[in-house]
Amino acid sequence: MSLVIWAEGRLVAPEEAALSAVDHGITVGDGVFETCTVFDGQVFALTRHLARLRRSATGLGLEAPDEEKVRNGAAAVLEAAVAADGPFDGRLRITVTAGVGPLGSMRVPGAQSVVVAAQDSVMAPESSSARSPWPRNERSPIAGLKTTSYAENVVALAHAKAEGADESILPNTVGDLCEGTGSNVFVERGGELLTPRLDSGALAGITRALVLEWGAEAGLPVREARPGELPFSVLDEVTAGAAHLALTSSGRNVQPVTRLDGVEVAAGELTLAARDVFENLCRERLDP
Repeated sequence: MSLVIWAEGRLVAPEEAALSAVDHGITVGDGVFETCTVFDGQVFALTRHLARLRRSATGLGLEAPDEEKVRNGAAAVLEAAVAADGPFDGRLRITVTAGVGPLGSMRVPGAQSVVVAAQDSVMAPESSSARSPWPRNERSPIAGLKTTSYAENVVALAHAKAEGADESILPNTVGDLCEGTGSNVFVERGGELLTPRLDSGALAGITRALVLEWGAEAGLPVREARPGELPFSVLDEVTAGAAHLALTSSGRNVQPVTRLDGVEVAAGELTLAARDVFENLCRERLDP
């Protein structure tokens, strides 16, 4: 299917102008977004995504997004997409910006722009990842917020792409494992599946949270790491075959890393078990 876009109450073509040239989301990256998985033409975990959208907006100092407006946009996009090509698997992106503003960093209170887009896509079964030479700043005022100020991630991912990888894994400024540019990370070691703490600077991923919840429900030994338990050097254990790595996100679900820094690595048994649990439940529990 082609890309379907809804902007401020109307469907627009991909090549059609939808926002002002002086929208703060364009001029200074002043906005927040969510990317949701679509299963059979329906949005997965929309309530959780909208709650995180609200947290990101308020953390950025924006007014809480109009949830009804966002839901209406999502419904309009999916209705148009399904009408054109039938139910599909893919992704839906919700973007909320500070709206039209001045050419500087100051914003105009009360202005806001909402754009929703949907497109079909296929998730890759595994990942080839690379270590980032740049850290995530866990002390940044936007750490843990899903903002449209994404340039750091773009640069880190481009570096990984140049290395033949599809994701870049970042440390934080104190040398702990943090996250990928658009994913959370899990390390399988010592008979457990561990993910970095959120105070590492990592985003509170929707899929990450569900892996912790559903994994525990299924009896899997999955948990947040203790302080200092996952240094960035744990990736040396992965390339040595003593540990295993997985990525989670709305674009990946639970995805084993089978190549790290050009080294072939194996998927872990717990990783594959967590992937099976997630795949079995995500279509049954559409709004967990």
